Amino acid sequence: MTTSPPTPRDPHERRRRILAIMAASSGNLVEWFDFYIYAFCAIYFAPAFFPQSDETVQLLNTAGVFAAGFLMRPIGGWLFGRLADRQGRRTSMVTSVGLMCLGSLGIASLPGYAQIGAWAPALLLLARLLQGLSVGGEYGTTATYMSEVALKGQRGFMSSFQYVTLIGGQLLAALVVVAMQAWLDDTELKAWGWRIPFVIGAVTAVVALLLRRTLQETSSAAARERPDAGSLALLFGRHRAAFLTVLGYTAGGSLMFYTFTTYMQKYLVNTAGMGKAAATQLMTVCLFLYMLMQPLFGALSDRIGRRANMLLFSGLGALCTWPILTLLRGAHSPLEAGALIVLALAIVSFYTSVAGIVKAEMFPTEVRALGVGLAYAVANAAFGGSAEFVALKLKSLDMEASFYLYVTAMMVLAFFVSRRLPRDGAYLRDE
Repeated sequence: MTTSPPTPRDPHERRRRILAIMAASSGNLVEWFDFYIYAFCAIYFAPAFFPQSDETVQLLNTAGVFAAGFLMRPIGGWLFGRLADRQGRRTSMVTSVGLMCLGSLGIASLPGYAQIGAWAPALLLLARLLQGLSVGGEYGTTATYMSEVALKGQRGFMSSFQYVTLIGGQLLAALVVVAMQAWLDDTELKAWGWRIPFVIGAVTAVVALLLRRTLQETSSAAARERPDAGSLALLFGRHRAAFLTVLGYTAGGSLMFYTFTTYMQKYLVNTAGMGKAAATQLMTVCLFLYMLMQPLFGALSDRIGRRANMLLFSGLGALCTWPILTLLRGAHSPLEAGALIVLALAIVSFYTSVAGIVKAEMFPTEVRALGVGLAYAVANAAFGGSAEFVALKLKSLDMEASFYLYVTAMMVLAFFVSRRLPRDGAYLRDE
C-alpha cells in the first residue's frame, strides 16, 4: 500500500514549510547583519584605515570599499547560483553563510593604518570582497528557496520575509551601534568599539550555518541532474529576455533601496546637519517600521499581482524621490525627517516585499537560482553598491542635486521595464 506525498494543505506539511521559511530567514538576517554593520560603523572606523583629516573624504573612501564589495556580487551570484541549481539550495546557503563568517572575523581582527600602513585598507578591501562574494550568492539562493517552499496563494506574503530579515539585519546592526553609543564614548568607539559588532556577526553566522543544515531541499534531483542546469548557456539562450527584464527593474530598485537605507544615515549627518547618534536612532525607528511593512505589501501582491506592485513602486518613486530628498535636506526636526524617510520606504516596500518572488517567477527550476542571483548581483554591483559613493562624490563636487536626478531617472527606467512583466509569473504557478 502506498501513501500519497504530502501537500501544502496537509497541516504537517504547512508547518514544515513555515519552519523552513523561518530557518532560511534566520540565516538571511545574519548574512545581512554582517554585511551592513560595515555601513553603520563606517563613521567610527574610517579614521583607523583612512587617516585623512576631512570627514567627507574618509567617508568617501569607506564608501568606495563598500562599493567594491558589490563588485564581487556578480561572481557570487554566478558561483552560488550554479551551485544551488546543480547541487541544491541548502548546500549553497550553508556555504554562503560560512564565507560571511570568515569575512566578519577578518574585519574584526584587522590592525589599523597606524600599525601596518597601507596594508590596513588593502586587507579591509579583501575582507569586503569576501563578504561581497558571500552576499552575491546569498540573495539569489535564499529568494529561490523561499519562493519554492512558500504556500501557493501566499507566496508574496511568505517570500516577503526575505526582506523582513534583510531589513532586520540592518535594524539589528543599527541597534547594536545605538547600544554601543550608549555605553562607549566617541573615542572608545573609534579606538576599538567598532570591532564588537563584527565579532557578534561572526558568532551568529555559525548558529545560522547549523540551522541551515536542517533544511530540506526544494529542487528535484531531475532538475539538478540536467546537463544544462545552472548554466549561462541556458540562461542567456532560452531565458535572456527574462534576465534583462529582471536586471532592468532591479537596477532601479537597488538604487532606491540603498539611497533610503544605508546612505540615509550619512545623508542626515553630512547634508541635513543631524548629530551622529540622533541620525542612528532615527534610522533605527524608520527601519523598524519599514520591516513591518514588508508582509503587508507582500500580501497585497497576492491580491493585486506582482506587476501592479512593481508599477506602483516605480511610478511613485519617479514622482516622489526628488521632492523627498530636497525636503530632507532642509528638515527642521527628527520628526519631520522621519516622516519623509518612512514615506520613501513605503514606496520602496512595493518593490522589496516582492523582490525575491517577482524574480523567481521569471525562471524555471533548473536555472532559477542562477537567473535570480546573477541578475540581482549585476544590478546591485552597478547601481546599489555605488549609491553612497556616487552621492558623496557629487556632494564633494557641489552637485548633490544631480544625485536626486539620477535616482529619479532610474525609477523612470524601472517603470517602463516593469510594464513588460506578465500579469502572473511565467513559472511557479503550478509548482
